Amino acid sequence: MSVLYLVIPIALVLAGTGLAAFLWAVRRGQFDDLDTPAVRMLFDDDTDEPDSNREPRA
Repeated sequence: MSVLYLVIPIALVLAGTGLAAFLWAVRRGQFDDLDTPAVRMLFDDDTDEPDSNREPRA
């Protein structure tokens, strides 16, 4: 029974730390855009460099 006096405060500190980290991430904007990173790989890169496999235009 005496171990509860040690475990409960440790659990509360860990839960508070997790909540503080979550609130910090929300305020920093980590969860603002959840859709774009999932489809970013489908977009073509817009680069100005010509492909090395193409023939140069005359």
